[in-house]
Amino acid sequence: MKTILNNQKSKELQEKAAKIIPGMTQLLSKRPDRYSRGVWPTYFKEAHGIEVVDLDDNKYLDFSIGGVGATVLGYADPDVNQAVIDVINKGSASTLNPPEEVKLAEKLLELHPWADMARFARGGGEAMSIAVRIARVATGKDKIVFCGYHGWCDWYLAANLGKQGALDDQWIPGLNPNGVPKGLTGTAIPFYYNDIDNFKKAIEQAGDDLAAIVMEPIRNYEPTQEFIDAIHDMAHTKKVPLIIDEITAAFRMCNGGAHLKLGFNPDMAVFSKALGNGFPSSAVIGKKWIMEYAQDAFITSTNWTERVGAAAALAMIEKFVKVDASTHMLAISDKVWEIWENLGKKYGIKLHIGGFKPLIHFSFEENHAVNIAYFTQEMLKKGFLAGSGFYAMYAHTFADVDKYEKAADEVFAQLSELIKSGKVKENLEGEPAASGFGRIN
Repeated sequence: MKTILNNQKSKELQEKAAKIIPGMTQLLSKRPDRYSRGVWPTYFKEAHGIEVVDLDDNKYLDFSIGGVGATVLGYADPDVNQAVIDVINKGSASTLNPPEEVKLAEKLLELHPWADMARFARGGGEAMSIAVRIARVATGKDKIVFCGYHGWCDWYLAANLGKQGALDDQWIPGLNPNGVPKGLTGTAIPFYYNDIDNFKKAIEQAGDDLAAIVMEPIRNYEPTQEFIDAIHDMAHTKKVPLIIDEITAAFRMCNGGAHLKLGFNPDMAVFSKALGNGFPSSAVIGKKWIMEYAQDAFITSTNWTERVGAAAALAMIEKFVKVDASTHMLAISDKVWEIWENLGKKYGIKLHIGGFKPLIHFSFEENHAVNIAYFTQEMLKKGFLAGSGFYAMYAHTFADVDKYEKAADEVFAQLSELIKSGKVKENLEGEPAASGFGRIN
């Protein structure tokens, strides 16, 4: 017998949003169909630590994707919030510039001694576009060879103009390049992580018009030393900048960009997400020889000069370093990974577990869309936001993990029986989880 979730207010607002907001939400990862439309709460009333309260006053411990990786310390972190409140009370914007941006530049350069200069924005996608534009100005060339996911902007989606599905193996399949000027065809050329031969082919395709090598330092597995060496050698030989996109990876594995731990030596690096712990903040840092070219391009925006983003980032960094947040988050994600492994073995359910700690994920090898929707549905009933991904936050405790393990064990036991009887789908109260990018109404 089904136990229906109490989510009426959430469902009503979803229906309204679908009619007046194209795509329902502003971020693909927060759409309810990515989890299970009909049961996923979608909207929140309050969020503190790892607890989220939805519109129907249901309370959940968040063991999903932690604000899509933005709230690395936890929701409404008191130290970051206080820093933001202080600058709001003093005035968050004026004709003059906030001194916090200079302090933030100094702090980022202190953490990344290879870098000499910094520029700031507020979103990750726009920060990546800034970095790419600077590289094109510096080299006088147009083509970008890249690996990984780098946002929604034209320079990146242009990869799908020349070859349909070129981005499918980079992050998510089906990203539509509609609206991207066709004149950008051939200017963005993807290569595969840890595949040196494929990387060299991409470089050959770019030819003499190569402007930059762009990549995430890590996504699902660590780089080989041979791959890192090949990247460095090519950047040096071609005399082009290596741009490391740290938007997802930074302030997880260590104090700053993951490239510090993995051994990449970039010319530029881009930060966002965790940088502001939920407040909009992004940064582009780099060596002087290339960053100075920012003055030869038109790169400017009013809201890049507001005070909150820089103040939040400074407070986040200070606390992250002080409490050694990365060590704690790595330990938490180790435990969750172990839980998934043990549950799969215990109940004879084949799982694929991957990602880089502390950002990890699992998938069911069979009927994933249906099985993960059931898992999410039943975990909601037990007071957890939970799906296939887990992004550790500093606010997670091992006591929280123990509660998650107990609930997940019970749900896996139910799921195991339903899989055997072939009745998982008929026990869904919502829709199977969607993958890829599609219209929502």
